[in-house]
Amino acid sequence: MTPFTRTATAAAAALALLGAPAQAFDISAMSDAEREAFGEQVREYILANPELILEAVDLLEERQQQAEAARDDVLVADNLEELQNDGYSWVGGNPDGDITLVEFMDYRCGYCRRAAPEVEKLLESDGNIRLVIKEFPILGEASVLSSRFAVATKQVAGDDAYKQVHDALIAFGGEPNEVALRRLAEGLSLDADPIFARMDSEEVTAELRQTRELAQKMAISGTPTFVLGTELLRGYLPADQMEIMVAEIREKQS
Repeated sequence: MTPFTRTATAAAAALALLGAPAQAFDISAMSDAEREAFGEQVREYILANPELILEAVDLLEERQQQAEAARDDVLVADNLEELQNDGYSWVGGNPDGDITLVEFMDYRCGYCRRAAPEVEKLLESDGNIRLVIKEFPILGEASVLSSRFAVATKQVAGDDAYKQVHDALIAFGGEPNEVALRRLAEGLSLDADPIFARMDSEEVTAELRQTRELAQKMAISGTPTFVLGTELLRGYLPADQMEIMVAEIREKQS
């Protein structure tokens, strides 16, 4: 908060104490002498009540959070169909679940790795949640290579193979170069050659580009980012908190 904002907030409080309606306050209508006198009153009030600044900061942050939440609600509503049914993202959990959880993720993201078992825990404990994975590599070339490998696997070998590769890449601690990825494929009994042949294809590029464009429309710049039902969740969230949100969503739907 700038000094001017703090002063203006305090000024409104001072006016209330002095009996003047806040909506009538117009410092531009004051003479220089009136502004100087008023400024001194505000200064004295703030010095006598310094806690007012903290209260004003808290109020401003609360209003900003409310504005951001309202903006996120609009973003989700405007893009809900593409979020939940884009026609190319991998779908897991219960495909017929009553609530859809969308995750934008990056294999090199530490919080995505922390979130992975929490998501699995939620799916196992609930049994009625549909999961949509959005490949959103934003942490450098290693992230892009990993996502290309995963998407190519899905396009070449199908959804089950993708899930195996996805789980392996989330847990992978080494450098995802061609040698390492070939070994990973072989360890999962997958034929690496057609996967590598597809990795730089326009089909894979198009899928990653569409997800990136969706993320831009949604003002998503970090991972993991979740959309649970119609709630946009920016960042890591443990399973128990997601379970509470799921219960609240179902209560609203009932």
